Amino acid sequence: MSSPSQLRPLTIGILGAANIARLFIAGVRSSPKVSVQAVASRDLDRAEAFARETGVPRVHATYEALLADPAIEAVYNPLPNNLHAEWTIRAADAGKHVLCEKPLATSAAEAKAMFDAARRNNVYVVEGYPYRAQPQTIKLRELLRADAIGRLQLVHASFGFLMADATNIRMNPALAGGALMDAGSYPISLVRMIAGERPVRVHAMARMTETRVDRTVVGSLEFASGLLAQISCSFATARHRQALIVGDAGSIETTYYNDTSAAFPPIVHVRRGVGWDAARESVETATIGGFLAEAEAFHDLIRDGWDRWPGATPDESIDIMLTLDAFAASIRQRTAVNVGS
Repeated sequence: MSSPSQLRPLTIGILGAANIARLFIAGVRSSPKVSVQAVASRDLDRAEAFARETGVPRVHATYEALLADPAIEAVYNPLPNNLHAEWTIRAADAGKHVLCEKPLATSAAEAKAMFDAARRNNVYVVEGYPYRAQPQTIKLRELLRADAIGRLQLVHASFGFLMADATNIRMNPALAGGALMDAGSYPISLVRMIAGERPVRVHAMARMTETRVDRTVVGSLEFASGLLAQISCSFATARHRQALIVGDAGSIETTYYNDTSAAFPPIVHVRRGVGWDAARESVETATIGGFLAEAEAFHDLIRDGWDRWPGATPDESIDIMLTLDAFAASIRQRTAVNVGS
């Protein structure tokens, strides 16, 4: 393993000056593995102000100029959902690796086109779920691989928070907004990770805003293995983000935060046994900022290959989008829907 002084930092350029990009830059600033070197915006004044405030050394007046910058190896794409596919594909065609914010795209067809672009240009394209790089999630996967709770039977995963600003882009249907595409991608991705397979059938119901954006969604998922799962997501609740995983020999209660700290400690409670008297074991794991963990894992992926990446694989990301597509169809049709392929 190389020491930090021997590392070749991954040089990253950022598309757009979104608030989440500020958080990304702050999160990775201490890393010896990644270095944010440029930002581009369609509004040059905004990009220059963003660069001054965040300490990014170079500014490009267009996205195209950033993609043409030979000093940039990889791109972080935090653009609105409806622009993820276009600019990820353009970045891949320019020979740049891409870490794209979730949800990867607005449809499974777009997601497949993005990975096709990655393959033909021999670059990596991955979807950003910082919780996947958390030591907590890595430990959870180890427990499941070791059959700590036996054969999986049920999963419940939920994520919600209060979204009071009607002008937020996440409330705009033209930008692929809504609770399902935002908060909902997290429990769906968690369930897909736990199941290890794509669901075969889903059924959802939703509460909509006046502008026909889903504010709260509750959905069921059925898997060929026999596993059943439920997810919920909301812009109308107190903040919460937790999961219950139940097997035929025990259960796991866990949070799945993007960031863990003393204020937001990772919680993994394991009960081994089938009775009410099953003892609860609290599993301790390290805490880390999510963007830092994810960005350093992105560096390791590019330098060393897929074995170093704890996040969603291309197949998983496509399955997540197929599931999101099916849930959206179920909401429209008010019935259960088979998940495509």
